[in-house]
Amino acid sequence: MSMPRTSVLLCFFAIVFSGDAAAAAAYELPEFREAPAFRNGRGCAPNATIHIAMTLDATYLRGSLAGVLSVLRHASCPESVAFHFAAAAASPRRLGALRGAVVSAFPSLRFSVHRFDAALVRGKISSSVRRALDQPLNYARIYLADLLPRAVRRVIYLDSDLVVVDDVARLWSIDLGGRVLGAPEYCHANLSAYFTAAFWSHPSYPAVFAARSRRPCYFNTGVMVIDLDRWRAGACTRRLEGWMEVQKREARIYELGSLPPFLLVFAGEVRGVEHRWNQHGLGGDNREGLCRDLHPGPVSLLHWSGKGKPWLRLDAGRPCPLDALWSPYDLLRRRTGRDHHPLADD
Repeated sequence: MSMPRTSVLLCFFAIVFSGDAAAAAAYELPEFREAPAFRNGRGCAPNATIHIAMTLDATYLRGSLAGVLSVLRHASCPESVAFHFAAAAASPRRLGALRGAVVSAFPSLRFSVHRFDAALVRGKISSSVRRALDQPLNYARIYLADLLPRAVRRVIYLDSDLVVVDDVARLWSIDLGGRVLGAPEYCHANLSAYFTAAFWSHPSYPAVFAARSRRPCYFNTGVMVIDLDRWRAGACTRRLEGWMEVQKREARIYELGSLPPFLLVFAGEVRGVEHRWNQHGLGGDNREGLCRDLHPGPVSLLHWSGKGKPWLRLDAGRPCPLDALWSPYDLLRRRTGRDHHPLADD
């Protein structure tokens, strides 16, 4: 199977706007409270930076800001964390509105907003089991090595439906052991279920897993530590695009958005990370979004992957028990009562 080489045309913007808050109001984004300020302690190295990439859009904005707050709240050196937001907003004014929402919640946050060109993937996306998985921004994680400055050599990618409840420096400092990518692996999961019969019956497609250095296992792409230098050297973006082209033009080989291409390229070559760093599936499955319990063991990160998002269930008055663990990080400004943030008094 030949992998097509596609040119990567990404527009990078370090968006700087005056009047960002006014732009946010003009586009009717929700209003958010200003989060408490978190400062570095004496033991923080002056020039050390932890780079975190997330997506930013109107639909998941509330979740993204909750994720940021959770990282800062538990970081030993919160001022040493730099956030890189990928946004697919079509106009500079919309990008400014999203940036204004971040500034209103975190006036002193180190962050940049990078415009992701959605046209890169529109011709490569196939319909999946849930519409949210088909959005172009869901594929931005594939292009981080092109989107971020080359000076950023390592990045933690985080989904916008999670909260971190541990010091993110512990995740940042893991030894990737020469691997491109580190993530919690789940080898008990049935990897074959992530691909169709057309994939497994093909004479050459399944052979992609045969040459892996270890047993290929499922991993969730909502939490990843990525060596961007190795990613670029290995042309990983082009390899992922290659499988997306196969899916679009040759055979329907999977059903689940951007995850299967990652499995096809990386499963069996992932540096395993402790499961505590992705207690995923708290949003239920991709069809019903039913309540779930935590997996056994310690917890450093809670991830509401699946259909059910905690802010939607809380707003509807039908929360799951674990949604109460997300709500302390919710910065949404409500119209009634006194604004009070439960973490402000810590």
